[in-house]
Amino acid sequence: MPKRFSIPHIASSEITPEAVYLDRRQFMRGVGIAAAPALASLATRAQAAPTTGGAALDFAAAAPGQEGFYTDETRTPLDDVAAYCNFYEFGTDKGDPARHAHEMTVDPWSIEVSGEVNKPGKLNLEDILSGFDLEERIYRLRCVEAWSMVVPWVGFPLADILNRFEPTSKARYVEFRTLYRRAEMRGTRSFTSIIDWPYREGLRMDEAMNPLAILSVGMYGKTLPNQNGAPVRLVVPWKYGFKSIKSIVSIRLTDKQPKTSWEMLAANEYGFYAKVNPEVDHPRWSQATERRLPSTFFQPNRIPTRMFNGYEEQVAHLYSGMDLSRYY
Repeated sequence: MPKRFSIPHIASSEITPEAVYLDRRQFMRGVGIAAAPALASLATRAQAAPTTGGAALDFAAAAPGQEGFYTDETRTPLDDVAAYCNFYEFGTDKGDPARHAHEMTVDPWSIEVSGEVNKPGKLNLEDILSGFDLEERIYRLRCVEAWSMVVPWVGFPLADILNRFEPTSKARYVEFRTLYRRAEMRGTRSFTSIIDWPYREGLRMDEAMNPLAILSVGMYGKTLPNQNGAPVRLVVPWKYGFKSIKSIVSIRLTDKQPKTSWEMLAANEYGFYAKVNPEVDHPRWSQATERRLPSTFFQPNRIPTRMFNGYEEQVAHLYSGMDLSRYY
């Protein structure tokens, strides 16, 4: 990305995937990417096989027939998911998070839950990992920049943690905040930084309680890499990826719609709802298609974009009667 910008302005079709070059200026590969790994075991419980990095997690494996929780589409290889990221706390280049996120300390970690709840409090990471039943969800991930992935996440429904703190009748929205630690996040110290830190996101309460919305603590059977939002991130598969906030330290329930980071920067381009919709283009590029990773500059692997990212059956009722072009 350019050194100075207000909003990323290069169309996604023009961006060379991180997986196809060694650094910012030298290609690693021209064409061809290794096939995705074989599907995980469909046993009731699964113990992840050891791979490089991360700790193995015990979880209920995703299986065909689980409504919305599973897709048999080819999974994006772990190396591509870990190398091609948006995490502006570490820089605006797609490779910056993988290069610099190791500087972030993720242990100890806690999430504070406050606002319109009867039992405000804090959960430490060990409480999160041991206090909720982990399950695998194989979801499509669609970026507003018109590229996409298929990722096997490990986590638990967002509703489970919200219910533990007993939302009050006034709770209509949920606000999330990312860790803000300047000493460990070089992107927040950059003079080109345009975000009012910490990074903020939000959901309507009924969206947050939908079974598809999860808090993820892992992917590919192991704990999350730092650049992918360790140790806890949100995954909302029917919305553009910037809604799936990473490295969460705060969850606040409120009666008012919270301001979100990208909405504050450019509300005409990045709305609060950010639903994947092929019929509503970004002001500077089409959303009718997406570039499914892995891909190359000359073989972009472009596919049609699906309404609500393919989760229309599970979430369309949340927006019944809404003007989807206005509430984008």
